[in-house]
Amino acid sequence: MRFSTTISLLLVAGVAQAQFGGFPGQGTQFGGGGAGAAGAGAGSAKQSGQTGKQDAATGTQKGQGLTLDPKNVQTGSQSSGLDKDAEAGQAASDTDNANFINFCTGKTITNGLQVRAGSCNGIPMGDIPSATQMVSAVFTNPQNNQVIAPNTAIKFSVQIANLQAGTFTNPDNTYYSAPQALTGGKVVGHTHITVQDLGGSANPTKPLDAQTFAFFKGINDAGNGNGLLSADLADGLPEGFYRVCSMTSSSNHQPVLMPVAQRGAQDDCVRFQVTAGGGNNNKGGKGGQAAANGQNQQAAQGQAAQGNTGQQQAQQAQQAQQAQQAQQAQQAQQGGGRGGGGGGGRGAGRGRSVFQRRRSFAERTINH
Repeated sequence: MRFSTTISLLLVAGVAQAQFGGFPGQGTQFGGGGAGAAGAGAGSAKQSGQTGKQDAATGTQKGQGLTLDPKNVQTGSQSSGLDKDAEAGQAASDTDNANFINFCTGKTITNGLQVRAGSCNGIPMGDIPSATQMVSAVFTNPQNNQVIAPNTAIKFSVQIANLQAGTFTNPDNTYYSAPQALTGGKVVGHTHITVQDLGGSANPTKPLDAQTFAFFKGINDAGNGNGLLSADLADGLPEGFYRVCSMTSSSNHQPVLMPVAQRGAQDDCVRFQVTAGGGNNNKGGKGGQAAANGQNQQAAQGQAAQGNTGQQQAQQAQQAQQAQQAQQAQQAQQGGGRGGGGGGGRGAGRGRSVFQRRRSFAERTINH
């Protein structure tokens, strides 16, 4: 066999081995390639698994994992509260070793919806502010017991402290779906205005039906930027007695949570009347106050006038008394002159006689 033929056969065999069998330790495109592909697949799967673990770890760090991080376990939930310093009449707390993470199992979950039949919400309560930044509200309009004309526009205004107002999520599908959050230590959220008819009396004794209201408005803006939030009722209200209240909430509409139990209320309510002859809008209370001030001013002026009149009368009486005393003194002086002697009396008589004599002399002179 020629040398060139031998080289050609060796080359053909080598190519065949490379294509089908493969050299030891090498994958091929077909037979050995399957093993190579499997190895590559295993490597990819391993890499994907590592990536998944990394993603899971990242999710856990972001609070998005499906397992409870042991660092977040609150041992306070493991105590009924009756084992330490409990007072008589206090109830035992429910307990759970895993923060009640599965509390809603088997129940209708809220899932961002307003479920009128009731539901269970498993979302954490969230961030809670410090005691120095608790939410507090007061109505500036209407004022308590203010009288407003029927069917006239009303601007409801409430001043709220320690609320980062202006955050209002979609209540149709994010209701209670996220925890309360803080910005700069203040609760992030908004407030609502709700008006109810008191039923013909300013002081009802029966609790009102919470499902019934005359006006309701969620305020989703930041107001004037300094805590003053307002809602307008253009058509006003019919005659009656009403109560208006604020309902302050975090972004996802849950009532705001505070750090301590002993505190002032977070919301405010005032009562007002709508009747014919009442002041319009936010001038009613001021008008009533102005009227009261006017009455007070009139009363003060009347008292001052009476005082001046009395003083004048006293002065007049004093002047009359002084005049009377002067007249009496003059009369006494005149009487003393006449009684000082007969000559005095005669002198007075002669004086008048001299005048008469002079007059007679003149008359005589003319006649002659």
